[in-house]
Amino acid sequence: MILLLIAVILAMVFLILVSASFYFYRVAIARADKSFLNNNPDLAVTSSVENPFSGNESWWREQMITEWSITSIDGLKLYAYYIAADRPTDKTVILAHGYAGQATQMGNLAQMYRDTLGFNVLLPDARGHGRSEGHYIGFGWPERKDYVQWINQVIVHTGEQSKVVLHGVSMGGATVMMTSGEDLPTNVKAILEDYGYTSVKDQLTYQLKRIYRLPAFPLLHLTSLMTKLRAWYFFGEASAIDQIQKSKTPMLFIHGDADLFVPSEMVYALFKNAPLAKQLLIMPGAGHGLARHSNPVRYDREVAQFIGAYMKE
Repeated sequence: MILLLIAVILAMVFLILVSASFYFYRVAIARADKSFLNNNPDLAVTSSVENPFSGNESWWREQMITEWSITSIDGLKLYAYYIAADRPTDKTVILAHGYAGQATQMGNLAQMYRDTLGFNVLLPDARGHGRSEGHYIGFGWPERKDYVQWINQVIVHTGEQSKVVLHGVSMGGATVMMTSGEDLPTNVKAILEDYGYTSVKDQLTYQLKRIYRLPAFPLLHLTSLMTKLRAWYFFGEASAIDQIQKSKTPMLFIHGDADLFVPSEMVYALFKNAPLAKQLLIMPGAGHGLARHSNPVRYDREVAQFIGAYMKE
């Protein structure tokens, strides 16, 4: 009788954990409404000021925008917006937006690169976001392969002399870091990661504890297994640190020391593990994604100087 009772209890615990992992997958990984972020206290500062991922709508409407598309290696149709510089140039920046965002919300950075720095700008919608296909969010891991394709498309469009910069914010920051570990063409001259995380496992562990007051084990492990079955990646393999250790591209790391959504401790671990030309920019008092908003003059100057040092070749 006691053994039967123990078996029933264990079965109930297992069912609860499986149900919880389905819930966590739907909340965090599946392409679905992410309005729960609106109530996240770590993003409260973002809602009280200009959204750092929002676009300059009037500027956006004035641009001559060309729609680009690619088919990913796993068969998804992905879309991007291309804005040519005012004067012909071989310099192009590829921007990467954040979690639950889309390309059209990157207008502020796009305007800086085009109007101030004279770049062409390519703004992809990540898989599972915006107009792009996909039923899940990859947190930058499958997207790294997509960005290699976007890089190659820029080179085809602009020519073999193309000079390419990658710049991503939040999940986009993780995306460009994960892309950095791939076999990139020498056309990629610099990468700027803005508020990226060390790994998907680290970020979800942090959020699971902070939002739900739950330990990582066993829920995160079960959700990771479900993600592998449904989205073809484990959380543990999606590591920005592992990728930047293989990188051959100069990288600027940007973070605010008041970030509670992606804790600023992560950027120091990332910077430590970057083996090549690198620079760290910490913005005092800046919350998540608010580095440029907190001090636009310093931000733009540091970005321009870093990029300029590697675009002279």
